[in-house]
Parts: sequence; structure tokens; C-alpha cells
Amino acid sequence: MKKVVLAYSGGLDTSCIVRWLKERSYEVICFVADLGQGLGQGESFEAIEKRALAAGASKVYIRDLQEEFIDDFIIPALKANAVYEGKYLLATALGRPLIAKYLVQIAHKEKANAVAHGCTGKGNDQVRLEVAIGILDSKLEIIAPVREWEFKSRDEEIEYALKYNIPIDVTKKKPYSVDRNIWGVSIEAGILENLEQEPPEDAYLITKSPMQASSYPRYIEVTFEKGCPKKIDGKVFKLKNLINYLNDVGGQFGVGRSDMVENRLVGIKSREIYEAPAATILYTAHKELEALILDRELAHFKELIGLKYAELVYYGLWFSPLKVALDGFVEKTQKLVSGTIKLKLSKGSCVAVARKSKHSLYKKELSTYGAEDKFDQGLANGFIKLWGMPYKR
Repeated sequence: MKKVVLAYSGGLDTSCIVRWLKERSYEVICFVADLGQGLGQGESFEAIEKRALAAGASKVYIRDLQEEFIDDFIIPALKANAVYEGKYLLATALGRPLIAKYLVQIAHKEKANAVAHGCTGKGNDQVRLEVAIGILDSKLEIIAPVREWEFKSRDEEIEYALKYNIPIDVTKKKPYSVDRNIWGVSIEAGILENLEQEPPEDAYLITKSPMQASSYPRYIEVTFEKGCPKKIDGKVFKLKNLINYLNDVGGQFGVGRSDMVENRLVGIKSREIYEAPAATILYTAHKELEALILDRELAHFKELIGLKYAELVYYGLWFSPLKVALDGFVEKTQKLVSGTIKLKLSKGSCVAVARKSKHSLYKKELSTYGAEDKFDQGLANGFIKLWGMPYKR
């Protein structure tokens, strides 16, 4: 009997996949990744494990990957200021290569010749997983049952699960497709597919409506060392706790919501809404700190690198040679990115209001229009003549 390692979420699709693969003579080993997604009321990883075994899995691996996710995926993307199409902070996209890494590792450990996932044929995640798996081990067979099985609707899957006593919750009709981890929440489907409809409040999971947030703003200070966040309001936090804390605080002020029509990798446009309070706060602070410290040419060029970096993450090319090379460049730019940014959180907005760094390139005596001005304005005449010389006819 052939072995297959399945990326298992505990939901309807992947629970049906376990049985579906068994019917095709596969021994199914499930892998569950804890990326800080949070579980529903009454849910637990132990319950997910029991569900996988009841569906027919021979073994279940559950791995808490939150720290690795933060250290090796989130922080590099933050240092790069990676944002896809100006709005998406890449929470789901960053998690997929890590899941792929462990699918391959477990396949090797179990001597499995195949891996499987529950992604659809029109989404980005199938590409992210399969390209990463192919880079890490091109010999592994990849099975994507949702792209080929006989079920045409969720109701048909429910009937199948009931027929084989697969323990699923069939009482809840989820109107949205949601993916969540510690870095953010991705939400699609349901009424969101109507572009003329404002997203209803029940679509959001971790942010309060800005209209209902306190009228009194909250000020916080974020301190970075070499591009990595270390302190909030002068207090040292472990990264996991720091991100959870900012998700909490930012969520209370409705910070981090975005509503966008994005260009999927497969060539279609889709409407997605996102929640990323901590990511938004840290991205804003990091970018403001770089503006204070990096010289003009480096700052402008790094903008281009950030756009490309975000594309590579979104396109599933985390393990590609270009992405690895860009990491080297980005890390070099962070050598002096240390300092503190003070932010104001208020009714959905997050703005920098104060900045401090011993590596600051800002010189008040050069930029001021006050009495302490030391800028030699007489130099401007020659500078302008030289600068404009190539363009005179």
C-alpha cells in the first residue's frame, strides 16, 4: 500500500480527502500545522487528531510551528516591507512554504512517496504548496483530490462524510472561506463575491469596527533592533507574544482591515478582505524607521525590492534562488535599522507621530527654517546648474 502525507486542517474537505484516498489504496498520514490560527469554540488539536483518525488516517502529526513561522518567514518579509498590490501583508502566503517544508520532511520520515492537499484548482495555495514541494523534493507525487474528485458541492461532501461516519460539524453553514494564522486573517466567498456590497461586520474575526472603537486614541512605541521588533512601550517581548499583543491592541481600534480586488496567480481577479492588526502596526513602524535611517538611493531601491519580494511570496516562490538572494540584500540593509517609532491608533488608522534612532540621518540644523539653520543656501545655485545641465538644449 502506498503512503501519502496529507496537509490536514480538520475541516470538511480534508476529512473527506482522508477517506477518498483510502478508497484508492493509500495509507493516509495527516499533518496538522499550528501557525497560531486559533481554533473555534470547543475545538482543539486533540479533537482534530481524533477526527483524522476516525476518518481513516493511520497516524497524525501535529506540529507547533509558530516560532519558526515568525523567525524564518514573517520577520524576513517584514524586513523587506513585503506587501502584495499595496494592501495584502501575505499572512496566508507566508504560511504555505512552511507547511510544504514539513509535508516533505514527514514524507521522508515515513518513507511516503506522495503528499496531498485540499486546495481548489482556482486558488493560489495549490501553486504555493506544489511549487515549494517540487523545489524541496521533485520526486514526490502530489495529489490534489479537490481538483479531480466527483463531488460538485459542499452538500455532496457532507453526504459522503455522513455515509462513512466521518465526524464533522454539519450544522454550521459557513458563509465565508477563512484562513487564519498569527500574522493575519484572509476571508473570501459568500456575499463578498458581490463587489457592490460592503463587507458585513460578521465577516471579520479579530478586529472591532472602527465606528465602534474608542474615540480616545492609543499611543504605542515600537522599538526595533536591526529591523526586528523587540519592545513595546519599552518592555521586551518574545516575538510571538509581541505579535499577539499587537493583534489584540490593534484589533480593538479596527486597525489592519483591508478590502481589495487582487490579481490571483492563476489569472483571475478575486475580492478578498484581510485583517492584520499586528502586521499593519509593525509594517508601518518599520517603514517609518527605515525612512529615518536609510539613505535616499538605498531607500528608493529597496522599495522596488519589496515589491518583487512580495510577488515572489504571493507566487509561491519562497524557496527560489531569487528570493534567497533578495534575503541577503534585505538583511544587509537592516544593519542600522534600530530605533523607536511612536504610533497613534485611532478608529481604523495607524500613523507614526514620533521617531527616534541613534542612526538617524535627519539633521535638524540642516532642515530647519529657524534661527539655528546651518544650511548654506548659496550652494543651491551651483547644484541646480549642474543637476539640470544634461537637459539643456
